[in-house]
Amino acid sequence: CLRCLEVNISRYISEIKPLPPNIKDRLIKIMSMRGQITDSNISEILHSEVQRLYLQSCDISDTALQHLCNCRKLKVLKLRSSRENRDCITSEGIKAVASFCSELCELSLKGCGCVTDEGVLALALNCRLLRIVDLGGCSSITDLSLQALGKNCPFLQCVDFSATQVSDSGVFALLSGPCAKKIEEIHMGYCVNLTDKAVKAVLTSCPQICIFLFHGCPLITDHSREVLAQLEGSRKLKQVTWSVY
Repeated sequence: CLRCLEVNISRYISEIKPLPPNIKDRLIKIMSMRGQITDSNISEILHSEVQRLYLQSCDISDTALQHLCNCRKLKVLKLRSSRENRDCITSEGIKAVASFCSELCELSLKGCGCVTDEGVLALALNCRLLRIVDLGGCSSITDLSLQALGKNCPFLQCVDFSATQVSDSGVFALLSGPCAKKIEEIHMGYCVNLTDKAVKAVLTSCPQICIFLFHGCPLITDHSREVLAQLEGSRKLKQVTWSVY
C-alpha cells in the first residue's frame, strides 16, 4: 500500500495528513530517499512525534522549515544537499528550527552557504542538547558561531566547520567551553585563517578526540605534525588528515 501511495503521491497527498504516525514515518523515509518531499507537501506528512528528518535529496527551502513548528520532539535534521550548494536554506529558516525544536541533537547544514552566524547563534541558544553540528561549506560562518556553540552546547561531540571563515580565536572560544572534554571529532579543513595554534589547541584541550581533519589550511605548517607526533602515542586517534605547504 505504501509503495502504491508513494508512486502516486501527487494524487493522494491530500489524504496523507490523517494517517497514523507510524505509517507517516515509513512514508517520510521513502519520500526522503526519493527526494519527493517539497515545500508544498511537507506539511501533509509531518506529525508531532517525528524525530528524524533526512532531507538531503529533497528540494526544500526556508518555507519547508517553517512547517516544523509542531515537531517539538525532532532530534535529527539533515539538510545537507547531496547534489550542490543549497542557497535556499538561510538563517531565517534555521532560526525557525531553533525556536521550534529545542530537543535537536544532530544537525547537518553542509553546503548551506546562506546560513550565517545569526542562524547558528539561535541554534546554540535554543538547542542546548546538540551533539553533532555540521557547518562545513557554510562560507559565511565566523568565530561568533564557534563561540556560541562552545558557550551554550555542553554536550557537543562532533563539529564540522570546514571551509568557513573561522580563525584561531574561534577555535579557542569553542574549546574554552564545557564541550571540550567531550569532543571526539573536529573537521576544520580548508579554513584559510587557521594556524598551528588552532591545531595545538585541539590536541591539548580535547582528550577524547579521535577524528581530526585539518587538511587544506595554507597557514598550518609542519610544526603541527610535530605536535601531533608528540601526542599520538597517548591518543587513540582513528583518522587524521593534514596538508603541508
